[in-house]
Amino acid sequence: MPLSLRVLPWLLLAMPAAAAAQHKPGDVVIERVAIKTESGSTGVYEVGTLFVPENRTRPGSRLIGVGFARIKAPHPTGAPPVFWLPGGPGLSVLGAFIDGDAATRTQGRLQHWLSFGAVGDLVVIEQRGYTRRGEMLEVLSEALPLEQPGSVRMETLAMRALARKAIAENPEKDLSGYDITEFAADVDDLRRALGYKKISLFGGSFGSQWSLAVMRLHPESIARAVLACVEPLNNGYDMPSHVFAALQRIAYDADRDAGLAPYLPSGGMMEAVRALRQRFAAAPVRVQVRDGAGQMRAVVLGAEDLQLALTSHTAEGEQWPAFILSLYHGHYEAWAREVIEQRQAGKTKLIGPLADSSLGTTAAREHQLRTDPAVEWLGTWNFESNIASASDWPTRDMGDALRVPVGSAIPVVFVSGDWDTSTPVENTLGLLPYFPNGHAILVHRAGHDGAFYQLREEPAVRKALYEFLKTGKRVGLPVEVTLPVPRFALPSFAPPARGEPSGRAGQ
Repeated sequence: MPLSLRVLPWLLLAMPAAAAAQHKPGDVVIERVAIKTESGSTGVYEVGTLFVPENRTRPGSRLIGVGFARIKAPHPTGAPPVFWLPGGPGLSVLGAFIDGDAATRTQGRLQHWLSFGAVGDLVVIEQRGYTRRGEMLEVLSEALPLEQPGSVRMETLAMRALARKAIAENPEKDLSGYDITEFAADVDDLRRALGYKKISLFGGSFGSQWSLAVMRLHPESIARAVLACVEPLNNGYDMPSHVFAALQRIAYDADRDAGLAPYLPSGGMMEAVRALRQRFAAAPVRVQVRDGAGQMRAVVLGAEDLQLALTSHTAEGEQWPAFILSLYHGHYEAWAREVIEQRQAGKTKLIGPLADSSLGTTAAREHQLRTDPAVEWLGTWNFESNIASASDWPTRDMGDALRVPVGSAIPVVFVSGDWDTSTPVENTLGLLPYFPNGHAILVHRAGHDGAFYQLREEPAVRKALYEFLKTGKRVGLPVEVTLPVPRFALPSFAPPARGEPSGRAGQ
């Protein structure tokens, strides 16, 4: 595809839709920006827009912008550039390059990205349909009632209504063009536009699923990959028993924590979960709380609300026990405030349901999901609304040929945490046999974001991963990393007296 490279003296925060009319598929516009690093040296990075068809299967499809940034290596390394694919779907990351002053931008994510210079060039690409250099497709969802318990059925009806509303409010857009094959093609188009023959991939969560799609559809262009919080193409919906196993692993350490001990029932954390299940199966609970605006609201919480809540507060595993024990002892107020926020009207990023409903899952895995023994604990929240509304969204079904894993010779390092309830470690274990040149690192006590802990805090592991990305060598890569037992958060109330009954009948 043709390359149109411009160096502009200003930095645009967003690329207006009209600008696409001036370009052809595969064109890029790049602005260069100087930055002073923590060491005091001055470097240059680039922020750009790639123009691509909204739907490559339809001739004459309108062009849309996809944002990206590039940090060139301080010195040539001869290694393929690393393409960093963000998660979500719906994680916009260019703010790290264009928000705030130079001192602010060098902190956090951007500072971490600058360290990739030891490997080679780093290219960060945003997602079509949710990019600062193109369009951010959103639709306002309707509020859900507070005076009745939540349910999967209620969420499913809301998802189907959201699909109809999204189509009606975007008549000029081709929403069928936001599937995983188009995401993958954007990466390959940017690779060609920037003049790279081969690239390496670095992605976590949806970024790992996106990377796996690139590797499946454009294998000739991929040198190697590092994938964390692994989400295989057929595993967009988590197996309930795998999620429940992660909760059990968190509970094991929580049961041995001295600070939590006064709050624990005799059977430990999982006994608290069992007792909550029995309590809410018997009757819902009505809770009176003040919302964020200070207004008194009544919220009715039922058995299915509890199923959904059991996996909340696990992004950092040290927070989960305090949340569950608060519910066990009848302190529902904080949970009720969270439910008020969850059920109120709000903006939904469209690329999430567009991509997820299109990719879906095989019939065999759907059967496993529905008959999994942990469904009675966690319900079908994780997959029901997406599966039921798949035909309402305009993106095409990707088919089992793409979903089912196949063998690949591409060298890959998989990094997974066994406290991860969003992309369970079993995802990696099931995928690894298909990658004869694969290497798995299990991070004990790491949650969904914790697998990246190694890159930030473990110099030896970070060095080994960078060496792998640079040369393909796996010297020094561990197979297991054990993080220290965290300092668990405690409930916000004093421990109950021994023998005091737990739970309150209602609020």
